Amino acid sequence: MVRIDMVSDIACPWCAIGLSTLERALEDLKGRIDAEIYLQPFELNPDMPPGGQEVIEHLSEKYGIGPDQVRENQQRIYDRAAQVGFEFHPQGRTHVYNTLNCHRLLHWAQETVGWQGALKLKKALFAAYFTTASNMDDLQTLLGAVTQAGLDADQARTILESDQYTQAVRAEETRWKMLGIQAVPAFILDNHFLIQGAQSEAYLVAALEQAQERQQDTQK
Repeated sequence: MVRIDMVSDIACPWCAIGLSTLERALEDLKGRIDAEIYLQPFELNPDMPPGGQEVIEHLSEKYGIGPDQVRENQQRIYDRAAQVGFEFHPQGRTHVYNTLNCHRLLHWAQETVGWQGALKLKKALFAAYFTTASNMDDLQTLLGAVTQAGLDADQARTILESDQYTQAVRAEETRWKMLGIQAVPAFILDNHFLIQGAQSEAYLVAALEQAQERQQDTQK
């Protein structure tokens, strides 16, 4: 069993692409390699206020480029996503949001129902953010993702209306940054191999095979 720690943010389009690519790679390896995916938090916009910021304005300010260049860059992301089966909204997302609440829910899911339930929630949150371009500050958006993932919406509401798991998420974010993760997505295989960025399916297949070979060598 290969352990995969995926450090990522719901607000990161390349993270959505990276997860879709990873799942395709694991499907290619089905019957040969088994893996567990543990989701680790990273916030691209920890200081983003409620309501978020209009996406073109945000990316223009962040990268120091004009709106037209932002739109061209976004189209390249959409094209890459289509290649791995992840659907973006035709007009793209409208705003960039803080994602602490998303990470709190993911922490809860992973702690209570395990990595597979958390992964379902992660995919539902990605779909809300990028496919339907929903308001990620809206309680109903988050509860809708929870329900879609088959998790307890009442329990999720209780968490969102408190500060439960905030300290745990912040501690995990700090830990990964101290380990050198400064950009996402980042995939760590068996606490040994680091893969940075949304790499190709073939690259991930080769990395997973290498991780399994290392496991087998250490067990001899």
